[in-house]
Amino acid sequence: MLSKHVDPEHIVHQSKDKKQRTVHHLTNSDHSVIPHYGSRYGCSSVPKYKIPSTARRPFGIDADHAYQIIHDELSLDGQPLLNLASFVSTWMPTQCDQLMAENISKNLIDQDEYPMTQDIHTRCISILATLWNIPPPDSHHRHHHHALGTATTGSSEAIQLGGLAMKRRWQERRKAAGKSIHEPGPNIVMGANAQVALEKFARYFDVDMRLVPVSAMEYVDENTIGVFVILGSTYTGHFEPVEEMAELLDEYEKKSGNFVPIHVDGASGAFTAPFVYPDMKWDFRIKRVVSISTSGHKFGRTYVGVGWVIWRSPEYLPKDLIFELHYLGSVEYSFSLNFSRPAHPIIAQYFNFLHLGRQGYRNAALIELKNARTLSRALERSKYYTVLSDIHRLVTSSRPTNEEDAECYEAGLPVVAFRFSDEFQKSHPDLQQKWIQTLLRTKGWIVPNYDLAPDLSQIDILRVVVKENFTEALLDRLVADLMCITEDLMDQSSSMHALSMLSMRSGAVGSHEREHGRVNEEAVNGPETSGTYRKPC
Repeated sequence: MLSKHVDPEHIVHQSKDKKQRTVHHLTNSDHSVIPHYGSRYGCSSVPKYKIPSTARRPFGIDADHAYQIIHDELSLDGQPLLNLASFVSTWMPTQCDQLMAENISKNLIDQDEYPMTQDIHTRCISILATLWNIPPPDSHHRHHHHALGTATTGSSEAIQLGGLAMKRRWQERRKAAGKSIHEPGPNIVMGANAQVALEKFARYFDVDMRLVPVSAMEYVDENTIGVFVILGSTYTGHFEPVEEMAELLDEYEKKSGNFVPIHVDGASGAFTAPFVYPDMKWDFRIKRVVSISTSGHKFGRTYVGVGWVIWRSPEYLPKDLIFELHYLGSVEYSFSLNFSRPAHPIIAQYFNFLHLGRQGYRNAALIELKNARTLSRALERSKYYTVLSDIHRLVTSSRPTNEEDAECYEAGLPVVAFRFSDEFQKSHPDLQQKWIQTLLRTKGWIVPNYDLAPDLSQIDILRVVVKENFTEALLDRLVADLMCITEDLMDQSSSMHALSMLSMRSGAVGSHEREHGRVNEEAVNGPETSGTYRKPC
């Protein structure tokens, strides 16, 4: 049957030339000339699931050929420049590339071996603590603070550490009061728009997760270890109101006597808000905020591999969570989910602090927001799309004298979330929005189409993250491609329209390659999954 799944690796194997079994007595294959490109794998299979080893070539191939083969395979990846799905930075100055290459072999945990690297790590902690307005310990030390923090592999690890510290402090308070820490057990409150890392914390560390659709206070009780407040939703880029949440928890504490802290998940927003919205209170100026986490590799503008978590003072990081290490040549202290970690992402972060400075970070963020506003308006003016993000909407009804002033608009990340407009869907009810994602990919663009948070899961949206290297020229090209694809889908005589119709009656067939080393539905045992693995990152 034509519809039967075809195993591509099997049919390629069957289609190869058959080797001659006998060898002429004058032929010595060990000394035959092999074309340089691809060497032994130019016309034979590349080992994929077993380490290469044969009697004739037990040591594999030389480095040049191995590089060429892997380089060629990786050329099939999408272009990072056109990846508008990810928040992760894909560009840094050449000088930083060089600096990272020079330090790529350093292990951050080896503090005694690399003391200068550890000093740079400490400087970054201090810079972030100051940026997030951590209070001085007293009026006599206005230029010093008791901030405590660490680098992580990203904001996901950082959020786990922030949550663990809140859980341990809750356990200590319960034990001191003679109450059980097991029945009914701890819970954590967060918005329904929570990124998957927040839900991982709850699932991995046995904390009841309470997703809030509207009012958080309905879910807070004496077993609440804290509230995760999200400064920059991965769905639409909106900032949750940290100050408002703190005021509600202040009122709750007055009535109940229960202290409920706030951890700010600033994965993207903690590197945006300080520079664009300096008067907005979301950080350590709010007393109830005990810790903040962020990604250096998002709007901290480094390559992937670094996050940060800061506590407002040592009392909010229980000492028994900190490990004292003696076996690397000195006494060292560690609070992390893993031990070894590369040092070069931390060095890259410090490079950005020195190179960009406060004004450089601000300028980059303002350009991103300006381009995001332009894209939002263009989509809405097409009438084909409705924009769900709000960074292009004015705070007041009166038109600003300077339209480039970001503070005249709703605060948020440079994210554009959009979907087919109601009028478009009414006129073309048979068109599936997911085909926009697929057809944009044929032009190189990576723009995801996914469901909104659980309470709005019936709505699927497209999302563009506007980063520093998404220039106005690229913006023009994206809008042109979007309009072209959309109008081709509308044209009932077009091949694109036919594909959309066909997809309504057929499902996609998975790749044989993807079956190796992947978690699949059959491999998941236990209770029904919540579907959070489908969430955007």
